[in-house]
Amino acid sequence: MEKQTNDLKESITRNIMNRIDEKLTPMIEENEKLKQKIGNLENEIEYLKKEKKTNNIVIYGLKEREKSILELFQSVKEIFKRDLNLSVEENEVNRLYRLGKNKSENKQRPVLLSFINGWKKDQIIKNKKSLKEIYISDDYSKEVIEKRKALLPQLLEEKKKGNIAYLKYDKLVVKGPITDKRKREISTSPQSTYTTKPKKQQTISSVKSNRKNVFDLMRNRSNSLTDIPTHKKQ
Repeated sequence: MEKQTNDLKESITRNIMNRIDEKLTPMIEENEKLKQKIGNLENEIEYLKKEKKTNNIVIYGLKEREKSILELFQSVKEIFKRDLNLSVEENEVNRLYRLGKNKSENKQRPVLLSFINGWKKDQIIKNKKSLKEIYISDDYSKEVIEKRKALLPQLLEEKKKGNIAYLKYDKLVVKGPITDKRKREISTSPQSTYTTKPKKQQTISSVKSNRKNVFDLMRNRSNSLTDIPTHKKQ
């Protein structure tokens, strides 16, 4: 009786668990599909945020003296022309304004500059080290800025180790140290430097040797002509 009772309990329990699994399995699958959709939507939103800021730059350190957007544009235009030798026209700019609401005497609010086309922005970013009074960077979201700040200690640590390290968007890229292998491959041996003549010198020497051979040939022909015996007329 005890064995039958245990078998009956196991059978009932097994049947109940099977029914629960049958009902839970579709719900679990649906939950996984929803998670995947949410993940895809988050990626799309992140991509749209990044795409929206693609042509933007943020200017730091620009003194807040302007009284209008036009004066602000003139200040930015003069700096780019003076330091980078790049002309920025009004028809190339989409938006230009100070970030932040409250003006502070001790701190200059950064300036957001949005270009219509990305090529002008790329030129400025490429030559930004030549800027003297201001500093510029790409326009990142708050989430990306926090991630970049968190990666700064690791970035500095990798540079101390002698590795090539830099931040790419919200990721830290680390490459190995520079080796002398490439330099050894490019450099040539002293023997090849001294024994091999340049192509131009080889051409000049060949021309000289050919000219000398022609002169020798003409001289030999003239000598052979003088050696021919002359006959008196009868």
